[in-house]
Amino acid sequence: MKLKVSQFIKENDFPFCINHKVHTDRNAPPLHAHDFIELVYVMEGKGDHVCDGESYPLTAGDVFIINPGEQHTYIIDQKDKLEIVNCLFMPYLFDAIWLKGLGITESMDYFYVHPFLDKEERFHHCINLRGNEADQIYRMFEKMCYEYEGCQHGYESIIRLKLVQLLIELSRIYLRVTDGQSKVDIKQQERKTFIHRISGYLERHADQKLTLTALSELFGISSRHLNRIFKEETGRTVVEYIHEIRMNRAKKLLVETSEKIIIIAMEVGYDDPAFFTRLFTRKVGCSPGRYREQRALTKTNLKEENI
Repeated sequence: MKLKVSQFIKENDFPFCINHKVHTDRNAPPLHAHDFIELVYVMEGKGDHVCDGESYPLTAGDVFIINPGEQHTYIIDQKDKLEIVNCLFMPYLFDAIWLKGLGITESMDYFYVHPFLDKEERFHHCINLRGNEADQIYRMFEKMCYEYEGCQHGYESIIRLKLVQLLIELSRIYLRVTDGQSKVDIKQQERKTFIHRISGYLERHADQKLTLTALSELFGISSRHLNRIFKEETGRTVVEYIHEIRMNRAKKLLVETSEKIIIIAMEVGYDDPAFFTRLFTRKVGCSPGRYREQRALTKTNLKEENI
């Protein structure tokens, strides 16, 4: 099951929602994925969080993030319940210009992307808060709830500020938790962190003009060294990674919209539609138009089979 942000968030200009939920064995959601980011704080109770085929125990004070595309659900015993604060938002909630005005553009690449977008290292899938830390983080969630429900003048800006603060506080806690690692582990983690910063930046800016030279200047590393360590960690060069992001977004737009191919090319970051078509054909194995036709035909056949 794939959930869309429009099912929960009604305002395109402010893609954010926060609420309280109580899950039991009777109303636990089915296995599903979604196109938004979900930040969860466990208030009370216990259960298991199943994410991408792995199960993780949950208790009060746990905080975790489910990223777009990850399949997850909860398993709760009959005698138990799971009370959570559920915070949903899209990555573009944080406008680059707005962040720059706060002076945290570069630090946000760290605080937002790592460890949130790394499936293997991200909080080991969960931060376990206890005592004063748990109370502090819970109060931050509750303040966002208060602003969201009150909708007073300027509430959108206050929520953005509080969410940025919350992500930074969680990252600080994560760093304190990992302080006990060996020096070798820390060095390896720093390199992985650096790559995740770059990957996250590319994810958020893939529709813009990106060059290896500009990236190397932004992250303070030579183009050659950047490309080498990026490929060692991800198996792809920086340019290959950018094209992969754009191709995936193009495929999604081809299936879910009726936009012309020339428009889709520009939306995903290509000024030259002919180049986009050639690259798409080489990467996917067929032209954009043919891909759209094949997916439409597949959907039609599936509907006919279910009749």
